[in-house]
Amino acid sequence: MHIATIILAAGSSSRLGEPKQLLTNNGKTLVRQITETALSLQTGPVIIVLGANQARIQAELAGLPVQLIQNPGWQEGMASSLRTGLNCLPDTAIDSFLVLLTDQPFVTPALLQELIDTRQKTNRGIVACQYGEADFLGVPALFASRYRSEFMNLSGDVGARKLIKQHVDDCAAVPFPLATVDLDTKQDVENWQSPRSSLPL
Repeated sequence: MHIATIILAAGSSSRLGEPKQLLTNNGKTLVRQITETALSLQTGPVIIVLGANQARIQAELAGLPVQLIQNPGWQEGMASSLRTGLNCLPDTAIDSFLVLLTDQPFVTPALLQELIDTRQKTNRGIVACQYGEADFLGVPALFASRYRSEFMNLSGDVGARKLIKQHVDDCAAVPFPLATVDLDTKQDVENWQSPRSSLPL
């Protein structure tokens, strides 16, 4: 399978007060960590959509074989960044595309490979991560290329989760309990950086 990866890194992290993309984990910024994780799959192009704090985030990705795209309308919300990334995909040769965020520090190559393997086993058009509750599915998620046109019709601060909900009958799930670790506020970051025993298993 030829799979593209779109990493959404355009947000301003207004609730946190500093760019969450530049928070560090084991000596690496989160944006570099997720980018290297995506590159390790070696499945196709990796596209990073930038917006706020573009220069600082771009500097963190120096030397990596990725495509950096500026979203001039990043303030609209996640939908505009998804459209920007998808516009950069070649019209042919892409079977599927992964959608990743920068603020999920526990995403691993093994998790992403499990999404790919599950798509091959089930032939479902969407493979999404299950966050704990059986009906709560979200990113990281893998979409068949046929869903590209539906993403292009999204607007506002909505993203992949909306399409997953709309097409749940075409969706397979991969458990990812640590997806619930969110980094939207300073308290979230403190909880994440505290001893790992306090995190959900």
